[in-house]
Amino acid sequence: MILARALDVSRRYGDKIALDRVSFEVRAGELVGLLGPNGAGKSTLVNLLTGIRRPSDGRVELFGGDPRRPGSRRQLGVTPQETGLPASLRVGEVVDFVSAHYDNPLPKTELLDRFGLTGLVRRQTGGLSGGEKRRVAVALAFVGRPRMVFLDEPTTGLDVQARRLLWDGIRSFSAEGGTVVLTSHYLEEIEALARRVVVIGGGRVLADDTVDAVRGLVAVRRVSLTVRGPLPELTGVTGVEREGDRLHLLTGDADRLVRDLVTYDVGFEDLEVRPTSLEEAFLALTREPAAA
Repeated sequence: MILARALDVSRRYGDKIALDRVSFEVRAGELVGLLGPNGAGKSTLVNLLTGIRRPSDGRVELFGGDPRRPGSRRQLGVTPQETGLPASLRVGEVVDFVSAHYDNPLPKTELLDRFGLTGLVRRQTGGLSGGEKRRVAVALAFVGRPRMVFLDEPTTGLDVQARRLLWDGIRSFSAEGGTVVLTSHYLEEIEALARRVVVIGGGRVLADDTVDAVRGLVAVRRVSLTVRGPLPELTGVTGVEREGDRLHLLTGDADRLVRDLVTYDVGFEDLEVRPTSLEEAFLALTREPAAA
């Protein structure tokens, strides 16, 4: 079942094209990661699908209706990039206020426990750190027992422990059959959570597939080795990183690279060949073409 979709959608802000004929859909039970550099169009797409903006061209649907209609948004939870919480209210009071808008909200204790907020329940939101405010904002997206949530950069400003705690809450929602769409600059986050990855660049969809498939699109391997002595010029190496004596070489033909190392009698040890990370694939897909 399709819960949300964009059909040949464009969005312009004056002369700037934020989205250019994008088609995208989310099916029930999916956990989709939207990746893209700043200005790629990720947040614009989320804003269209959640009814905050309207498309310049094309059509968007949410639960089969117009996202701008309140009835279409009743089963939706959203955490936008920028959130504001009433500074004088306590965390528990904010949860109570939002819960009052729903017929069958998630129990407060269950929500606070799921997102590690129990210890903050009596704290005024104005006295919370930026990361703590972000955790509260994400948790509020789940108050109304939504069928689907849109999380725009949900863990920005969080430390590693808080980020992983939120991951657990998102995974729990997904395991119960919930549908999640999240944007993130943390590529580790997409690898850890998403089953499907959509890469957006220049207002267009560049890739839409599994994590492994997106890696495979660039057909690059990472060859790591510890080198004893100088390294000759090698054909087909597209990137080099050095960590002391340890080298990491990016290449489209790992077999040839290893043969060349042997042919040139390069002294090396601890050879490791693996697929590219999602980060490497993402950078390759969104890299601007070189000028002629």
